[in-house]
Amino acid sequence: MFKKAVALSMIAVFMAVISTGCATMQAQENRGAVTGGAVGAVTGGVLGGVIGHAAGSTGTGIVLGALLGGLAGAAIGHYGYDQTRSEQQAQQQYAYNYNQSQANLVRIESAKASPGKVRRGDTVDLMATYTVLGPQGKTMDVTETREVRRNGELQGKPQITVQRQGGTYESKVPLILPNDAPRGTYVVATTVQSGGSSDTRETTFEVN
Repeated sequence: MFKKAVALSMIAVFMAVISTGCATMQAQENRGAVTGGAVGAVTGGVLGGVIGHAAGSTGTGIVLGALLGGLAGAAIGHYGYDQTRSEQQAQQQYAYNYNQSQANLVRIESAKASPGKVRRGDTVDLMATYTVLGPQGKTMDVTETREVRRNGELQGKPQITVQRQGGTYESKVPLILPNDAPRGTYVVATTVQSGGSSDTRETTFEVN
């Protein structure tokens, strides 16, 4: 019961953060460019922020990421995304025709960390380009998870759930490294999941 109460209290606190810390973004034609407020690290669990999105509308969003191990003092910066292909363009790209017996299509086209070499205290952008397709014109829940490991041990796992229509998107989660981050090579496994379908792509960055 105590653990449950603590968990509920954490959720309540972060819901308050979302309600007070999110900024409403301006719509841009054919572009998402949604960003949310920066949030400090949370030790011991993962809470996913939620972004509502419809083409041509405004949206709000925030990333709440648990950063563990050697990244316990890290923080998540402003989440952002752009739509690079419309639903129709993405359907043509993948020759995708949705029907009731077919699962959502999820494809990560690229994932990278930029810059690839950073120093303690710097920011590394965890970027991904991916396509999601489902029922024509419908909005889908899409979860982006980025597991950051060093020497095989989990260091952080920022996660966000967004609502998207079909299309191709570029997303970015800035990871602000602590001044005492352990040096070495970090492996980032980016997973995008929607409607029971998922795809994963790995990349790396080095802390000098």
